[in-house]
Amino acid sequence: MATNAIDQTRRMLSLVTYLRERPGAHVQDVARAFGITEDELISDLDVLPMCGTSFRGGDLLDIDTDGDRIWWHNPDDVAEPLRLAADEATALLVAARAVATLPGLRESDRQALVRATAKLETAAGESGAASSRLSVTFEAEGGVFADVDRAISERRRLWLRYYSPARDELTEREVDPIRLFAVGHTYMEGWCRLSEARRTFRLDRVAEIRLLDAPAEAPELELRDLSEGLVQPAAEDPEVVIEVGTGGRWVAEYYPHDSAEELPDGGLRITLRTPDPASLRRLALRLGGEGRIVAPPELAESARTAAREALAAYDTV
Repeated sequence: MATNAIDQTRRMLSLVTYLRERPGAHVQDVARAFGITEDELISDLDVLPMCGTSFRGGDLLDIDTDGDRIWWHNPDDVAEPLRLAADEATALLVAARAVATLPGLRESDRQALVRATAKLETAAGESGAASSRLSVTFEAEGGVFADVDRAISERRRLWLRYYSPARDELTEREVDPIRLFAVGHTYMEGWCRLSEARRTFRLDRVAEIRLLDAPAEAPELELRDLSEGLVQPAAEDPEVVIEVGTGGRWVAEYYPHDSAEELPDGGLRITLRTPDPASLRRLALRLGGEGRIVAPPELAESARTAAREALAAYDTV
């Protein structure tokens, strides 16, 4: 079953208490106790060492595992009473008030957040009063995230107007959401009723979103392993060859590729695979004089045509 962000946060908070009371707990036993897979547990354990009692980087949870047992080396250090500095209290209060206003937040979570905010205000004293003069406005992605998270928790279908950069167009579609995840940007994975296939949607490209009354009925799918990144080309995907100059060497760092051969001028000849070669036209336009598509020939000609049309548009201005 897909897990939304709030459910995962709740689990990780409970995990801290569980591990404190069970030093050296076995991975298999902990995963079974929380009803998750061992891989999901290891993923949580990768995040916990970045958490602690201060956002300045001190007093972090020193938790690690050898794959069989889990060890927490400093439970007593982080269990001391929490003392917030003025800037920490202000940041927490401003963030809490902002999150409480997000559309789509479950009412029980909103009320819990309001109660926690009130307690924090009392503990913060003068810092709490000062924070009331500050506010945060979320960009559109925040509202989209809340709607998707609510749709996942309530198992409801979504209607989207979504921008596809590869085709440079907006499409309307209904989607049964499966999960939210972040790889550089925040994405929703879901079953698209327009294409009748699993699709991934970047939240900042959602122009409009609406929860539907229809239940989400995504087919049973094995979740993709994203540990190697979002884009994982398959061996059967079409091959594309791109040559870049010294100013375009970054392409080899950002795009999964089969090979990157050095060129005499300091550039690279990059061979990669993609299920949608046409999407690389935008890359060719972005590179400008620092890169060109070499193969396949039809894609190279398509990129040249797009470049000529772009230049012609400037000439008419």
